[in-house]
Formats: sequence, structure tokens, C-alpha cells
Amino acid sequence: MKLILASQSPRRHDILGWMGIPFETDICTEPEILPEQLTARDTVMHLALQKATFVQRKHPGDYILGADTVVEFNGRILGKPHSKEQAIEYLSMLQENTHTVFTGVALLHGDTIDVRCCETEVTFCPMTDTEIRWYVQTGEPLDKAGAYGLQGLGSVFVQGMKGNYFNVIGLPAPMVYRMLLENGFLTEDRTFSE
Repeated sequence: MKLILASQSPRRHDILGWMGIPFETDICTEPEILPEQLTARDTVMHLALQKATFVQRKHPGDYILGADTVVEFNGRILGKPHSKEQAIEYLSMLQENTHTVFTGVALLHGDTIDVRCCETEVTFCPMTDTEIRWYVQTGEPLDKAGAYGLQGLGSVFVQGMKGNYFNVIGLPAPMVYRMLLENGFLTEDRTFSE
């Protein structure tokens, strides 16, 4: 049995690689469908499960791992910005404030469905309009929830955090490890399921 990551995110690939976990990739190609009025926590769990369920249809005997990440600030969900203008708007809101990053993770194997959520509070430094525009022009914010990358150039604008660092990048490593352990994909001595 294999672990299939239902994501093309380079950051999620890196994190699983750092964890020493062998995996393959297949992606969900159906559009994201969200019921109305979900909280940020419920949104990421719903989308992670949707992605994993889609990929499981093609790999019914394997372990499937889906994930989704959003930023929430003042009750507003900030996904990936659709434009440079929206990235500027997001960063202008986040600067000198604290927001919450939610990552939902779904692990499917056979009839087993394990869906969890991790949250991390992130506090931004003050940013000038010039800094915000410079950062957006680098292109880094345009494919990231909340319009910043903690593992890249955006790191210089993060004052601190409370919670898991890897969650902010897109995959909370300690939680994923526990899920794989508790659901039989690996053992504590790193023997992987056959």
C-alpha cells in the first residue's frame, strides 16, 4: 500500500519529504464545492476531505492524504489571492495584527476516514505600503493562503507565532505523523505498511 498525497503543493511535498515518508502524488481535478456559512475550521476540513475522496476513487487500496489551508482574520477567510490588488488588500489587513492559519487534513484508507484540523496564530510586523507593494511584486504572495509565505521572503514580516510552524506552510507535520501512526500506515520504528 502506498501513501498518495492529493496535492500538487511543493510545500506539502517538501514537508512529507522532510518527515522521511515515502509518497506519490495525484491531484483532485474537480472544482471545490463548499456549503454556505462554514467556519474556517470547517472549510479546510471539508476541502481536505473532498480532495482525498476524489483521489481515493482512483487508488482504492491506498492511503490518501488531502489537505487545505486558509487564513482567517476578523472572521474573514483569506485563501489564495486572485490578483495583485487582492494580495495588497490582504497584507494591508494582516500587517501589525494577529491572524489564524487553519489547515485541514484528511487521511482515507478503505472505509476509514480521519479528518483533523490544526490552527496556528501568526502575528505580523508593521509593514509600509512600499514594503507591501515590493513583496507582492516578487510574486511569492500570489499562490499562498493569506498572501504570504512564511518559508520564503515573507518570513521577514512575521513577528511571531503560537502553534505549529509547519501548519503555516501548509501541512502540520506532528499531526500528520500521528494520523499515519494511528491509522496503521507506519509504526514508531518507521516500518511502513506493505
